[in-house]
Amino acid sequence: MKLLRYGSPGHEKPGLLDAQGHIRDLSNHVDDIAGDVLHPESLARLKALDAASLPRVEGNPRIGACVGGTRKFICIGLNYFDHAAETGATVPPEPIIFMKATSAITGPNDAVEIPRGSFKTDWEVELGVVIGKTAKYVSEADAMNHVAGYCVINDVSERAFQAERQGQWTKGKSADTFGPTGPWLVTTDEIPDPQSLRMWLEVNGHRYQNGSTITMVYRVPHLVSYLSRFMSLQPGDIISTGTPPGVGLGQKPPVYLKPGDIMTLGIEGLGQQRQHVVQG
Repeated sequence: MKLLRYGSPGHEKPGLLDAQGHIRDLSNHVDDIAGDVLHPESLARLKALDAASLPRVEGNPRIGACVGGTRKFICIGLNYFDHAAETGATVPPEPIIFMKATSAITGPNDAVEIPRGSFKTDWEVELGVVIGKTAKYVSEADAMNHVAGYCVINDVSERAFQAERQGQWTKGKSADTFGPTGPWLVTTDEIPDPQSLRMWLEVNGHRYQNGSTITMVYRVPHLVSYLSRFMSLQPGDIISTGTPPGVGLGQKPPVYLKPGDIMTLGIEGLGQQRQHVVQG
């Protein structure tokens, strides 16, 4: 099942994508794709609906972030063997955790703003994991029972803010529009193996990232279990699980985003994003 949110920013409605690629409205069944709606029992009720009987949404509405009400946007750093190598970093002995402000979350095709004073804004295609049931001190064996599904994330990053301005990475990761999310929340039953998904990102038609989740260091069950030792994970929380090689920082010489650029990116089975880069 592919769940989504459509409409103007702050006024998105819940929907699903039917087998023919049409948006169907879920407003008569749920208020939003958020919170308890992501619980396994709620998802089962939505899956049991006859999609063809739901109102079809006409035209091409804006697609919002596929999850609403996210309270925690948790990111994992240097979580791909080949990305760690391109940055000259060693693979960390435990997952590197940092937070991205939830105010960075935006729709998958909304414009990305380069912050004022930025000269090193970069891209990162990532697999997003959306929590569906509260997880606290869960085992790896039980971890996937707490996952609602997956989505595409562009972990947009300002490298100078991240690494050259002291402190932790958060300030380089949290600018408004730095978290395009979606287009769909794809439930786990449609993605039997999240560790074997092709992923890619292009800027102005040039493919920079062309990787796979197969090179992920710490995999999804481990990440959910690991994070749940340090904080409870709530329905709607997002874990952005790291990026494969090909980021702008890793080019020789480095390449960074500028106003007018177009980013397109996607993950196998999870859809695609397209963002126009503008000056903030």
